[in-house]
Amino acid sequence: MNKVILVGRLTADPELRQTQSGVSSCRFTVAVDRRFTDKNTGERQADFITCIAWRQTAEFVTRYFNKGKLIAVEGSLRNNNYQDRNHPDVTHYTMDVQVDNVEFVGSKNDSGGNGGYSAPQNNGYNNNSYQAPPQQQAAPQQPAQNNESMSYGNLSDFEEILSDGDVPF
Repeated sequence: MNKVILVGRLTADPELRQTQSGVSSCRFTVAVDRRFTDKNTGERQADFITCIAWRQTAEFVTRYFNKGKLIAVEGSLRNNNYQDRNHPDVTHYTMDVQVDNVEFVGSKNDSGGNGGYSAPQNNGYNNNSYQAPPQQQAAPQQPAQNNESMSYGNLSDFEEILSDGDVPF
């Protein structure tokens, strides 16, 4: 099984590119902190991992993410070997993450105000039309069980859903 899940920060603003056939792509680097700190300096080291997104996912990343934002990336590891143009006997080896899905991480303030949305998945289809992320739905509020008042924050972004019990799919 080849599955990669990363959580880190973008090292630069992602740029959307188009292939000659009009397919959107985006290459970006994610800085992922290591679990341990350096004993001498007390600082965490990071790994810088190159990721490549295609089609709707690429458009989503360039629209909603920028340098320094936390991002969760799900995909697979790809080995890209190529010959050096100046030295034909030299082969370069790179490893990139082929992105299947991205999501915001952290609070709304950390994620540019769109916390909880995830990018539409490519699923191998050549669909170049972008669709806005779906609206978040709120669970019905439960009254407090004790006499203390609870604060739910600003719920104006949510709407109440009345259901007849049928599953919508």
